[in-house]
Amino acid sequence: MKIIAIGRNYAAHAKELNNPLPSSPVIFMKPETAVLKDNKPFYIPEFSSDVHYELEVVLKINKEGKHIAEKFAANYYDEIGLGIDFTARDLQSALKEKGLPWELAKAFDNSAAVSHFIQKTALADIKAIPFELKVNGESRQIGNTQNILFSFDQIISFVSQYITLKKGDLIFTGTPEGVGQVHPGDKLEAWMGEEQFLNFDIK
Repeated sequence: MKIIAIGRNYAAHAKELNNPLPSSPVIFMKPETAVLKDNKPFYIPEFSSDVHYELEVVLKINKEGKHIAEKFAANYYDEIGLGIDFTARDLQSALKEKGLPWELAKAFDNSAAVSHFIQKTALADIKAIPFELKVNGESRQIGNTQNILFSFDQIISFVSQYITLKKGDLIFTGTPEGVGQVHPGDKLEAWMGEEQFLNFDIK
């Protein structure tokens, strides 16, 4: 299982980090060891003093595919959940300044909190999924998939031109504006519509 994540897929988030809007999906990856499940606590790693939360809608791939045409991409996932892409922002900034890859800032252990999944057919419109992150009961990120720059189908098609997708792979589809730092003692809660998908502590 691998995690493929899409960067800068919401214009307002790209703007808040002073990043240009991409002309094609920006891809990075996390290993299986990044997965944090079952609402287990997230421990801030000792190598960073500025870890940020980034709430994202997550797709679970249901079968192997390569060179997938966009018109068929919807056949390659049937479950949707939420995830938090934890990012060591201080380390990422240092790497970006040197023109180096982001993996140390993005792919560390437990850096991908993942919720349970639901069938996409349970959602009224997957092109307009509302989702929200609360930190200590305060709303921090409010997103809707109608605002993504690259659709789920475009992402799957694009990625599959380079990387074979396999059953169980996860695709993090990008985060809206409102990212911020986590601190020990914080409680993170994430919602998709009226249903809570994540509820865990920062330590």
